Amino acid sequence: MANGVLIVDDAAFMRMMLKDTLTKNGFEVLGEAENGAKAIEKYKELNPDLVIMDITMPEVDGIQAVKEIKKIDSNAVIVMCSAMGQQAMVIESIQAGAKDFIVKPFQADRVIEAVKKAIG
Repeated sequence: MANGVLIVDDAAFMRMMLKDTLTKNGFEVLGEAENGAKAIEKYKELNPDLVIMDITMPEVDGIQAVKEIKKIDSNAVIVMCSAMGQQAMVIESIQAGAKDFIVKPFQADRVIEAVKKAIG
């Protein structure tokens, strides 16, 4: 069975790139969200195996969303993605419960490696 993924990024282009990479590698994208608030709603609704979450987003940022999702499901598997130079935020997101992080711009093999490691 394919692992179900929720993609969270405020940039539609990034969501499309991630969706393309994941589906080509046998993952099923269950849904997408453009901010942390929607991510929390979608997580409750879809119960994905994995969430790929951007850090910097409007309304509710990725770090806050990780904390909220972890309250709902302590076993949630979340991989963060961020642009270069956001090390402090990456550390904060890992402390909040994220399993791994991917740096933008994405390299497809790194995305798949992080995803497989996180759900492994």
